[in-house]
Amino acid sequence: MADNINNSQVKTLCQIRDVYRAIYDFELNFQQLYDLGLNEGMLLCSLNTQKYSSNELASVLGLSNSNTSKVIKSVEKKGLIRRIVGKEDKRQMYFALTDLGKKKLESIKCAEFDIPEMLKPVVNL
Repeated sequence: MADNINNSQVKTLCQIRDVYRAIYDFELNFQQLYDLGLNEGMLLCSLNTQKYSSNELASVLGLSNSNTSKVIKSVEKKGLIRRIVGKEDKRQMYFALTDLGKKKLESIKCAEFDIPEMLKPVVNL
């Protein structure tokens, strides 16, 4: 049975493993540099141009509502985002960057990232 292993499939799986490891290494470096997890950084990037509700952020980030709520709480606790009550529906809550959040995002944009070689083609470097 082991003789029937498709080398192409094994190679693909190994490449995915290598990409996963590269992303993991990038996230560790990112967290050490900015005291932010990757999801927290992506949340800040998402709020750079507009405000979003929690459900919209979950969709943009590709996270469950529960995980999005945890990321929001963490970033809010750091003072990087603020809540805005909806204009038309006061029950609706939106999130936007604070001045501190804008400064944090700007420091990330200006920084030199140590992108793992495997990820450079993916992010066009």
